[in-house]
Amino acid sequence: MPDETPPNEPNTPPPGATPLFAANEKVSKINVADEIKNSFLDYSMSVIISRALPDVRDGLKPSQRRILYAMNDLGVMPNRKHIKCAKIVGETMGNYHPHGDMAIYPTLVHMAQPWAMRERLVDGQGNFGSVEGDPPASMRYTEARLAPLGAVIMEDMERDTVDFVPNYDETRTEPTVFPAAFPNLLVNGGTGIAVGMATNIPPHNLGEVIDGVCAQIDNPGISLKELMQHVKGPDFPTGCMVCGLEGIKQYFATGRGSVKVRGKVGLEQLKGGREHIIITEIPYNVNRAVLVERIADLVNEKIITDITAVRDESDENTRVVIEIKRDAIPKVVINNLYQHTALESSFAVNALAIDHGRPKTLGLKDLITCYIEHRREVIIRRTKFELRKAEERAEALEGYLIALSNLDEFIRIIRSSATREEAKIKLLAFDFTRAQVEKIGILIRNEARLTSGRYSFSEAQANAILELRLYQLTGLEIDKVRAEYRDLLTRIKDLLDILARGERVLAIIK
Repeated sequence: MPDETPPNEPNTPPPGATPLFAANEKVSKINVADEIKNSFLDYSMSVIISRALPDVRDGLKPSQRRILYAMNDLGVMPNRKHIKCAKIVGETMGNYHPHGDMAIYPTLVHMAQPWAMRERLVDGQGNFGSVEGDPPASMRYTEARLAPLGAVIMEDMERDTVDFVPNYDETRTEPTVFPAAFPNLLVNGGTGIAVGMATNIPPHNLGEVIDGVCAQIDNPGISLKELMQHVKGPDFPTGCMVCGLEGIKQYFATGRGSVKVRGKVGLEQLKGGREHIIITEIPYNVNRAVLVERIADLVNEKIITDITAVRDESDENTRVVIEIKRDAIPKVVINNLYQHTALESSFAVNALAIDHGRPKTLGLKDLITCYIEHRREVIIRRTKFELRKAEERAEALEGYLIALSNLDEFIRIIRSSATREEAKIKLLAFDFTRAQVEKIGILIRNEARLTSGRYSFSEAQANAILELRLYQLTGLEIDKVRAEYRDLLTRIKDLLDILARGERVLAIIK
Protein backbone atom coordinates (compact mmCIF):
# COMPACT_ATOMS: atom_id res chain seq x y z
CA MET A 1 0.00 0.00 0.00
CA PRO A 2 1.26 3.49 -0.72
CA ASP A 3 2.58 5.62 2.16
CA GLU A 4 -0.22 7.99 3.06
CA THR A 5 1.90 10.11 5.49
CA PRO A 6 1.47 13.74 4.40
CA PRO A 7 4.68 15.41 3.22
CA ASN A 8 6.40 17.86 5.57
CA GLU A 9 5.49 21.53 5.26
CA PRO A 10 8.30 23.77 3.91
CA ASN A 11 10.98 24.50 6.54
CA THR A 12 9.42 21.82 8.80
CA PRO A 13 12.01 19.23 9.90
CA PRO A 14 11.09 15.55 9.93
CA PRO A 15 10.05 14.03 13.26
CA GLY A 16 12.94 13.90 15.74
CA ALA A 17 15.15 16.36 13.81
CA THR A 18 16.42 19.70 15.21
CA PRO A 19 14.37 22.67 13.91
CA LEU A 20 16.22 24.83 11.35
CA PHE A 21 14.92 28.10 12.81
CA ALA A 22 13.67 29.26 16.17
CA ALA A 23 9.90 29.48 16.56
CA ASN A 24 9.90 33.31 16.65
CA GLU A 25 12.70 33.83 14.08
CA LYS A 26 11.76 35.81 10.98
CA VAL A 27 12.91 34.20 7.72
CA SER A 28 12.58 35.95 4.37
CA LYS A 29 13.35 34.74 0.88
CA ILE A 30 16.13 36.51 -1.04
CA ASN A 31 17.58 36.31 -4.50
CA VAL A 32 21.00 34.66 -4.11
CA ALA A 33 22.40 36.43 -7.20
CA ASP A 34 21.41 39.85 -5.80
CA GLU A 35 22.87 39.02 -2.39
CA ILE A 36 26.20 37.91 -3.87
CA LYS A 37 26.33 41.00 -6.09
CA ASN A 38 25.63 43.41 -3.21
CA SER A 39 28.07 41.65 -0.88
CA PHE A 40 30.80 41.72 -3.52
CA LEU A 41 30.22 45.42 -4.21
CA ASP A 42 30.42 46.21 -0.49
CA TYR A 43 33.63 44.22 -0.21
CA SER A 44 35.21 45.79 -3.30
CA MET A 45 34.39 49.35 -2.15
CA SER A 46 35.87 48.56 1.26
CA VAL A 47 39.10 47.39 -0.40
CA ILE A 48 39.20 50.41 -2.72
CA ILE A 49 38.46 53.09 -0.13
CA SER A 50 39.84 51.62 3.10
CA ARG A 51 42.81 49.51 2.09
CA ALA A 52 44.45 49.58 -1.35
CA LEU A 53 44.40 53.15 -2.71
CA PRO A 54 46.14 56.24 -1.27
CA ASP A 55 44.30 59.44 -0.37
CA VAL A 56 45.05 62.25 -2.81
CA ARG A 57 45.53 64.72 0.07
CA ASP A 58 48.30 63.06 2.12
CA GLY A 59 49.26 60.25 -0.26
CA LEU A 60 48.84 57.53 2.37
CA LYS A 61 46.84 54.33 2.61
CA PRO A 62 44.97 53.73 5.90
CA SER A 63 47.56 51.18 7.09
CA GLN A 64 50.45 53.62 6.52
CA ARG A 65 48.56 56.45 8.21
CA ARG A 66 47.77 54.32 11.25
CA ILE A 67 51.39 53.21 11.67
CA LEU A 68 52.65 56.81 11.54
CA TYR A 69 49.92 57.94 13.95
CA ALA A 70 50.78 55.12 16.38
CA MET A 71 54.45 56.22 16.20
CA ASN A 72 53.30 59.76 16.96
CA ASP A 73 51.40 58.42 20.00
CA LEU A 74 54.58 56.67 21.16
CA GLY A 75 56.54 59.91 20.78
CA VAL A 76 59.27 58.44 18.56
CA MET A 77 60.14 61.78 16.96
CA PRO A 78 63.26 62.31 14.78
CA ASN A 79 65.14 63.73 17.79
CA ARG A 80 64.31 60.76 20.05
CA LYS A 81 65.94 57.35 20.18
CA HIS A 82 64.73 54.44 18.04
CA ILE A 83 62.34 51.91 19.60
CA LYS A 84 61.66 48.28 18.71
CA CYS A 85 59.49 47.76 15.64
CA ALA A 86 57.62 45.08 17.59
CA LYS A 87 56.35 47.79 19.95
CA ILE A 88 55.26 50.00 17.06
CA VAL A 89 53.48 47.09 15.36
CA GLY A 90 51.79 46.10 18.63
CA GLU A 91 50.62 49.66 19.28
CA THR A 92 49.24 49.94 15.72
CA MET A 93 47.52 46.55 15.82
CA GLY A 94 46.04 47.01 19.28
CA ASN A 95 44.74 50.54 18.82
CA TYR A 96 44.07 51.21 15.15
CA HIS A 97 44.66 48.38 12.66
CA PRO A 98 43.55 44.93 13.92
CA HIS A 99 44.80 42.95 10.90
CA GLY A 100 47.79 41.00 12.21
CA ASP A 101 51.48 41.81 12.39
CA MET A 102 52.22 40.29 8.96
CA ALA A 103 50.04 43.01 7.42
CA ILE A 104 51.59 45.85 9.46
CA TYR A 105 55.33 45.12 9.69
CA PRO A 106 55.99 44.95 5.89
CA THR A 107 54.23 48.32 5.51
CA LEU A 108 56.44 49.81 8.23
CA VAL A 109 59.54 48.32 6.57
CA HIS A 110 58.56 49.72 3.16
CA MET A 111 58.35 53.27 4.56
CA ALA A 112 61.93 52.91 5.86
CA GLN A 113 63.59 51.53 2.71
CA PRO A 114 65.60 54.19 0.82
CA TRP A 115 65.38 52.24 -2.47
CA ALA A 116 61.58 51.98 -2.17
CA MET A 117 60.71 55.50 -0.93
CA ARG A 118 61.98 58.68 -2.60
CA GLU A 119 61.75 60.47 0.75
CA ARG A 120 61.48 58.09 3.70
CA LEU A 121 58.79 58.64 6.32
CA VAL A 122 60.36 56.19 8.81
CA ASP A 123 63.99 56.10 9.95
CA GLY A 124 64.92 52.45 10.45
CA GLN A 125 67.82 50.95 12.37
CA GLY A 126 68.86 47.37 11.70
CA ASN A 127 68.32 45.01 8.79
CA PHE A 128 65.42 46.34 6.71
CA GLY A 129 66.10 44.12 3.69
CA SER A 130 67.96 45.06 0.53
CA VAL A 131 67.41 46.09 -3.06
CA GLU A 132 68.28 42.50 -3.97
CA GLY A 133 65.08 41.26 -2.37
CA ASP A 134 66.58 40.06 0.93
CA PRO A 135 63.87 40.03 3.64
CA PRO A 136 64.14 42.31 6.68
CA ALA A 137 65.04 40.96 10.09
CA SER A 138 62.24 40.04 12.46
CA MET A 139 60.52 43.01 14.08
CA ARG A 140 61.92 42.05 17.50
CA TYR A 141 65.42 42.86 16.18
CA THR A 142 64.79 46.05 14.19
CA GLU A 143 64.15 49.54 15.53
CA ALA A 144 62.55 52.65 14.06
CA ARG A 145 61.55 56.24 14.66
CA LEU A 146 59.85 58.90 12.55
CA ALA A 147 61.97 60.44 9.81
CA PRO A 148 61.86 64.27 9.63
CA LEU A 149 59.31 64.22 6.79
CA GLY A 150 57.30 61.58 8.66
CA ALA A 151 56.92 64.08 11.51
CA VAL A 152 56.25 67.01 9.15
CA ILE A 153 53.34 65.19 7.49
CA MET A 154 51.53 65.20 10.88
CA GLU A 155 52.45 68.78 11.83
CA ASP A 156 49.60 70.86 13.36
CA MET A 157 47.36 67.80 13.70
CA GLU A 158 46.53 68.79 17.30
CA ARG A 159 45.20 72.20 16.13
CA ASP A 160 41.87 70.94 14.79
CA THR A 161 43.21 70.90 11.21
CA VAL A 162 41.76 67.49 10.27
CA ASP A 163 38.76 65.36 11.22
CA PHE A 164 39.06 62.51 13.71
CA VAL A 165 36.85 59.41 13.79
CA PRO A 166 36.48 56.60 16.36
CA ASN A 167 38.89 53.67 15.93
CA TYR A 168 37.67 50.11 15.33
CA ASP A 169 36.59 49.50 18.95
CA GLU A 170 35.66 53.14 19.72
CA THR A 171 38.14 53.40 22.61
CA ARG A 172 39.99 56.34 21.01
CA THR A 173 40.02 58.43 17.83
CA GLU A 174 42.23 58.48 14.74
CA PRO A 175 42.65 61.06 11.93
CA THR A 176 40.91 60.50 8.61
CA VAL A 177 43.81 62.27 6.86
CA PHE A 178 47.03 64.06 7.85
CA PRO A 179 47.62 67.83 7.43
CA ALA A 180 50.43 66.90 4.98
CA ALA A 181 52.82 69.85 5.08
CA PHE A 182 54.46 68.49 1.91
CA PRO A 183 52.86 66.86 -1.20
CA ASN A 184 53.59 63.25 -0.25
CA LEU A 185 51.60 61.54 -3.03
CA LEU A 186 53.62 63.15 -5.80
CA VAL A 187 56.92 62.91 -3.92
CA ASN A 188 56.73 59.25 -2.88
CA GLY A 189 54.19 57.94 -5.38
CA GLY A 190 52.24 54.84 -4.50
CA THR A 191 51.19 51.40 -5.64
CA GLY A 192 48.13 49.34 -4.81
CA ILE A 193 45.88 46.66 -6.25
CA ALA A 194 42.20 46.96 -5.37
CA VAL A 195 39.22 45.09 -6.84
CA GLY A 196 38.89 45.87 -10.53
CA MET A 197 41.38 48.74 -10.37
CA ALA A 198 44.99 49.43 -9.46
CA THR A 199 47.24 52.44 -8.90
CA ASN A 200 50.87 52.94 -9.84
CA ILE A 201 52.19 56.47 -9.26
CA PRO A 202 55.92 57.17 -9.74
CA PRO A 203 57.89 59.23 -7.21
CA HIS A 204 59.03 62.77 -8.04
CA ASN A 205 61.69 65.16 -6.75
CA LEU A 206 60.63 67.02 -3.59
CA GLY A 207 62.13 70.38 -4.65
CA GLU A 208 60.62 70.18 -8.14
CA VAL A 209 57.15 69.31 -6.82
CA ILE A 210 57.21 72.18 -4.31
CA ASP A 211 58.27 74.57 -7.10
CA GLY A 212 55.36 73.24 -9.19
CA VAL A 213 52.88 73.75 -6.32
CA CYS A 214 54.10 77.34 -5.79
CA ALA A 215 53.89 78.04 -9.54
CA GLN A 216 50.29 76.80 -9.65
CA ILE A 217 49.39 78.89 -6.59
CA ASP A 218 50.79 81.99 -8.34
CA ASN A 219 49.05 81.12 -11.63
CA PRO A 220 46.03 78.78 -11.26
CA GLY A 221 45.64 78.72 -15.04
CA ILE A 222 49.20 77.53 -15.63
CA SER A 223 49.60 75.28 -18.67
CA LEU A 224 51.04 71.79 -18.48
CA LYS A 225 54.02 72.91 -20.57
CA GLU A 226 54.79 75.69 -18.07
CA LEU A 227 54.30 73.31 -15.15
CA MET A 228 56.77 70.85 -16.69
CA GLN A 229 59.46 73.53 -16.48
CA HIS A 230 59.30 72.93 -12.72
CA VAL A 231 58.35 69.23 -12.49
CA LYS A 232 60.57 67.59 -15.10
CA GLY A 233 59.36 64.02 -14.67
CA PRO A 234 59.65 61.07 -12.30
CA ASP A 235 62.62 60.87 -9.92
CA PHE A 236 63.21 57.27 -8.87
CA PRO A 237 65.14 56.52 -5.64
CA THR A 238 67.35 53.95 -7.44
CA GLY A 239 68.35 56.47 -10.12
CA CYS A 240 68.12 55.32 -13.79
CA MET A 241 67.35 57.33 -16.94
CA VAL A 242 63.98 58.09 -18.52
CA CYS A 243 63.94 57.63 -22.30
CA GLY A 244 61.80 60.19 -24.11
CA LEU A 245 59.34 62.83 -22.91
CA GLU A 246 56.18 61.54 -24.59
CA GLY A 247 55.30 59.08 -21.79
CA ILE A 248 55.87 61.79 -19.16
CA LYS A 249 53.64 64.30 -21.00
CA GLN A 250 50.96 61.66 -21.40
CA TYR A 251 50.64 60.74 -17.72
CA PHE A 252 51.05 64.37 -16.61
CA ALA A 253 48.07 65.27 -18.83
CA THR A 254 45.77 62.27 -18.31
CA GLY A 255 47.05 60.35 -15.29
CA ARG A 256 47.87 57.35 -17.48
CA GLY A 257 50.94 56.56 -19.55
CA SER A 258 54.04 54.42 -19.87
CA VAL A 259 57.57 55.63 -19.17
CA LYS A 260 60.57 53.73 -20.53
CA VAL A 261 63.46 53.66 -18.04
CA ARG A 262 67.02 52.42 -18.41
CA GLY A 263 69.75 51.65 -15.93
CA LYS A 264 72.88 53.81 -15.98
CA VAL A 265 75.75 52.05 -17.74
CA GLY A 266 79.33 53.25 -18.22
CA LEU A 267 82.72 51.96 -19.39
CA GLU A 268 85.85 51.51 -17.28
CA GLN A 269 89.24 51.46 -19.02
CA LEU A 270 91.74 48.83 -17.88
CA LYS A 271 95.44 48.28 -18.60
CA GLY A 272 96.16 46.65 -21.94
CA GLY A 273 93.27 48.42 -23.69
CA ARG A 274 90.56 46.20 -22.20
CA GLU A 275 87.22 47.62 -21.02
CA HIS A 276 84.65 46.67 -18.42
CA ILE A 277 80.95 47.60 -18.53
CA ILE A 278 79.84 49.05 -15.19
CA ILE A 279 76.16 49.29 -14.15
CA THR A 280 75.80 52.02 -11.49
CA GLU A 281 72.02 52.51 -11.45
CA ILE A 282 69.15 50.11 -12.07
CA PRO A 283 65.48 50.77 -12.92
CA TYR A 284 62.99 51.25 -10.09
CA ASN A 285 61.54 48.03 -8.61
CA VAL A 286 64.13 45.85 -10.42
CA ASN A 287 65.80 43.24 -8.22
CA ARG A 288 69.55 43.61 -8.63
CA ALA A 289 70.34 39.97 -7.81
CA VAL A 290 67.78 38.75 -10.36
CA LEU A 291 69.27 41.13 -12.95
CA VAL A 292 72.80 39.75 -12.41
CA GLU A 293 71.45 36.18 -12.57
CA ARG A 294 69.64 36.96 -15.82
CA ILE A 295 72.85 38.31 -17.40
CA ALA A 296 74.69 35.12 -16.37
CA ASP A 297 71.90 32.99 -17.90
CA LEU A 298 72.18 34.89 -21.17
CA VAL A 299 75.91 34.14 -21.27
CA ASN A 300 75.36 30.45 -20.47
CA GLU A 301 72.64 30.17 -23.11
CA LYS A 302 75.04 31.86 -25.59
CA ILE A 303 72.51 34.58 -26.38
CA ILE A 304 75.19 37.16 -25.52
CA THR A 305 78.62 35.74 -26.41
CA ASP A 306 80.90 38.73 -25.80
CA ILE A 307 80.66 38.64 -21.98
CA THR A 308 83.36 36.68 -20.15
CA ALA A 309 82.34 37.33 -16.52
CA VAL A 310 79.81 39.22 -14.43
CA ARG A 311 80.07 40.04 -10.73
CA ASP A 312 78.20 42.21 -8.26
CA GLU A 313 80.55 44.54 -6.34
CA SER A 314 77.74 46.64 -4.84
CA ASP A 315 77.75 48.01 -1.32
CA GLU A 316 75.26 50.76 -0.46
CA ASN A 317 75.83 51.95 -4.03
CA THR A 318 75.13 49.79 -7.07
CA ARG A 319 78.19 48.50 -8.95
CA VAL A 320 77.78 45.52 -11.28
CA VAL A 321 80.94 44.73 -13.27
CA ILE A 322 80.60 43.00 -16.65
CA GLU A 323 83.85 41.81 -18.25
CA ILE A 324 83.81 41.62 -22.06
CA LYS A 325 86.12 40.10 -24.66
CA ARG A 326 89.01 42.19 -25.96
CA ASP A 327 87.55 42.41 -29.47
CA ALA A 328 83.94 42.98 -28.34
CA ILE A 329 82.12 46.22 -29.19
CA PRO A 330 80.81 47.63 -25.84
CA LYS A 331 77.83 49.47 -27.41
CA VAL A 332 76.59 46.25 -28.99
CA VAL A 333 76.83 44.39 -25.66
CA ILE A 334 75.02 47.24 -23.85
CA ASN A 335 72.22 47.26 -26.44
CA ASN A 336 71.85 43.49 -26.03
CA LEU A 337 71.59 43.94 -22.26
CA TYR A 338 68.85 46.55 -22.73
CA GLN A 339 67.01 44.22 -25.10
CA HIS A 340 67.20 40.98 -23.12
CA THR A 341 67.17 42.07 -19.44
CA ALA A 342 65.26 44.34 -17.08
CA LEU A 343 68.06 46.91 -17.44
CA GLU A 344 65.52 48.57 -19.73
CA SER A 345 61.92 48.33 -18.57
CA SER A 346 58.65 50.24 -18.72
CA PHE A 347 56.93 51.89 -15.79
CA ALA A 348 53.17 51.88 -16.45
CA VAL A 349 51.64 54.91 -14.72
CA ASN A 350 48.06 54.90 -13.48
CA ALA A 351 47.60 57.88 -11.15
CA LEU A 352 44.52 56.62 -9.31
CA ALA A 353 43.78 58.02 -5.85
CA ILE A 354 40.87 58.61 -3.47
CA ASP A 355 39.41 62.10 -3.93
CA HIS A 356 36.38 63.07 -1.81
CA GLY A 357 35.70 59.41 -1.06
CA ARG A 358 35.86 58.26 -4.70
CA PRO A 359 38.65 56.75 -6.78
CA LYS A 360 39.75 59.11 -9.56
CA THR A 361 42.48 59.10 -12.19
CA LEU A 362 44.25 62.46 -11.93
CA GLY A 363 46.83 64.30 -14.03
CA LEU A 364 49.63 66.44 -12.60
CA LYS A 365 47.58 69.65 -12.41
CA ASP A 366 44.66 67.84 -10.76
CA LEU A 367 46.95 66.25 -8.17
CA ILE A 368 48.47 69.63 -7.30
CA THR A 369 45.03 71.29 -7.20
CA CYS A 370 43.74 68.66 -4.74
CA TYR A 371 46.80 69.19 -2.55
CA ILE A 372 46.44 73.01 -2.57
CA GLU A 373 42.74 72.74 -1.63
CA HIS A 374 43.60 70.40 1.22
CA ARG A 375 46.28 72.77 2.52
CA ARG A 376 43.88 75.71 2.19
CA GLU A 377 41.38 73.92 4.43
CA VAL A 378 44.15 72.99 6.89
CA ILE A 379 45.40 76.61 7.11
CA ILE A 380 41.88 78.01 7.59
CA ARG A 381 41.03 75.45 10.30
CA ARG A 382 44.35 76.08 12.05
CA THR A 383 43.80 79.86 11.94
CA LYS A 384 40.29 79.51 13.39
CA PHE A 385 41.67 77.30 16.15
CA GLU A 386 44.43 79.80 17.00
CA LEU A 387 41.91 82.67 16.89
CA ARG A 388 39.62 80.85 19.30
CA LYS A 389 42.49 80.20 21.72
CA ALA A 390 43.75 83.81 21.43
CA GLU A 391 40.28 85.21 22.12
CA GLU A 392 39.83 82.92 25.13
CA ARG A 393 43.19 84.08 26.53
CA ALA A 394 42.42 87.74 25.77
CA GLU A 395 39.12 87.38 27.61
CA ALA A 396 40.92 86.02 30.70
CA LEU A 397 43.50 88.84 30.54
CA GLU A 398 40.71 91.43 30.32
CA GLY A 399 39.32 90.03 33.55
CA TYR A 400 42.79 90.24 35.15
CA LEU A 401 43.24 93.87 34.07
CA ILE A 402 39.84 94.93 35.44
CA ALA A 403 40.47 93.09 38.70
CA LEU A 404 43.96 94.55 39.11
CA SER A 405 42.69 98.09 38.47
CA ASN A 406 40.02 97.63 41.20
CA LEU A 407 42.09 95.43 43.47
CA ASP A 408 40.84 96.64 46.86
CA GLU A 409 37.18 96.21 45.88
CA PHE A 410 37.78 92.69 44.52
CA ILE A 411 39.73 91.61 47.61
CA ARG A 412 36.84 92.87 49.78
CA ILE A 413 34.31 90.87 47.70
CA ILE A 414 36.34 87.67 47.93
CA ARG A 415 37.10 88.02 51.65
CA SER A 416 33.45 88.71 52.48
CA SER A 417 32.28 85.58 50.63
CA ALA A 418 31.74 82.35 52.58
CA THR A 419 32.46 80.04 49.61
CA ARG A 420 34.11 80.14 46.22
CA GLU A 421 30.70 79.86 44.54
CA GLU A 422 29.38 82.88 46.46
CA ALA A 423 32.45 84.92 45.44
CA LYS A 424 31.92 83.90 41.82
CA ILE A 425 28.26 84.99 41.90
CA LYS A 426 29.24 88.39 43.35
CA LEU A 427 31.90 88.86 40.66
CA LEU A 428 29.41 88.02 37.91
CA ALA A 429 27.07 90.69 39.32
CA PHE A 430 29.83 93.31 39.14
CA ASP A 431 29.68 95.56 36.06
CA PHE A 432 31.37 98.64 34.55
CA THR A 433 30.56 101.36 32.05
CA ARG A 434 32.19 101.39 28.61
CA ALA A 435 34.23 104.45 29.66
CA GLN A 436 35.58 102.67 32.75
CA VAL A 437 36.62 99.62 30.72
CA GLU A 438 38.28 101.62 27.95
CA LYS A 439 40.15 103.74 30.51
CA ILE A 440 41.80 100.57 31.81
CA GLY A 441 43.04 99.92 28.24
CA ILE A 442 40.65 97.13 27.28
CA LEU A 443 39.35 97.01 23.72
CA ILE A 444 35.67 96.13 23.44
CA ARG A 445 36.00 93.54 20.62
CA ASN A 446 32.46 92.22 20.88
CA GLU A 447 29.54 94.61 21.42
CA ALA A 448 27.44 91.63 22.59
CA ARG A 449 29.49 91.71 25.81
CA LEU A 450 27.81 95.03 26.70
CA THR A 451 24.40 94.69 28.35
CA SER A 452 22.49 98.00 28.49
CA GLY A 453 25.80 99.77 27.94
CA ARG A 454 27.41 97.99 30.90
CA TYR A 455 30.31 95.51 30.73
CA SER A 456 30.04 92.48 33.02
CA PHE A 457 32.30 89.49 33.64
CA SER A 458 31.87 86.18 31.87
CA GLU A 459 32.02 82.94 33.84
CA ALA A 460 35.51 82.21 32.43
CA GLN A 461 36.75 85.64 33.60
CA ALA A 462 35.31 85.15 37.08
CA ASN A 463 37.04 81.78 37.39
CA ALA A 464 40.33 83.29 36.14
CA ILE A 465 40.16 86.09 38.75
CA LEU A 466 39.48 83.62 41.56
CA GLU A 467 42.55 81.63 40.49
CA LEU A 468 44.90 84.64 40.58
CA ARG A 469 47.98 84.04 42.73
CA LEU A 470 49.43 86.61 45.11
CA TYR A 471 52.71 87.02 43.18
CA GLN A 472 50.67 88.09 40.13
CA LEU A 473 49.66 91.25 42.01
CA THR A 474 53.21 92.67 41.85
CA GLY A 475 53.88 95.61 39.54
CA LEU A 476 56.16 93.57 37.26
CA GLU A 477 53.52 90.87 36.76
CA ILE A 478 50.85 93.49 36.00
CA ASP A 479 53.11 94.97 33.29
CA LYS A 480 53.53 91.46 31.85
CA VAL A 481 49.75 91.03 31.68
CA ARG A 482 49.36 94.37 29.87
CA ALA A 483 52.13 93.50 27.39
CA GLU A 484 50.67 90.05 26.72
CA TYR A 485 47.23 91.60 26.19
CA ARG A 486 48.58 94.11 23.66
CA ASP A 487 50.40 91.30 21.78
CA LEU A 488 47.23 89.21 21.76
CA LEU A 489 45.18 92.04 20.25
CA THR A 490 47.76 92.35 17.46
CA ARG A 491 47.70 88.57 16.97
CA ILE A 492 43.88 88.46 16.83
CA LYS A 493 43.84 91.25 14.24
CA ASP A 494 46.37 89.33 12.12
CA LEU A 495 44.40 86.05 12.36
CA LEU A 496 41.17 87.80 11.33
CA ASP A 497 43.01 89.30 8.37
CA ILE A 498 44.18 85.82 7.28
CA LEU A 499 40.60 84.52 7.36
CA ALA A 500 39.34 87.55 5.42
CA ARG A 501 41.92 87.40 2.62
CA GLY A 502 42.38 84.30 0.46
CA GLU A 503 45.70 85.54 -0.92
CA ARG A 504 47.20 85.46 2.57
CA VAL A 505 46.12 81.81 2.97
CA LEU A 506 47.85 80.94 -0.30
CA ALA A 507 50.97 82.83 0.78
CA ILE A 508 51.08 80.77 4.00
CA ILE A 509 50.75 77.55 1.97
CA LYS A 510 53.78 78.63 -0.10
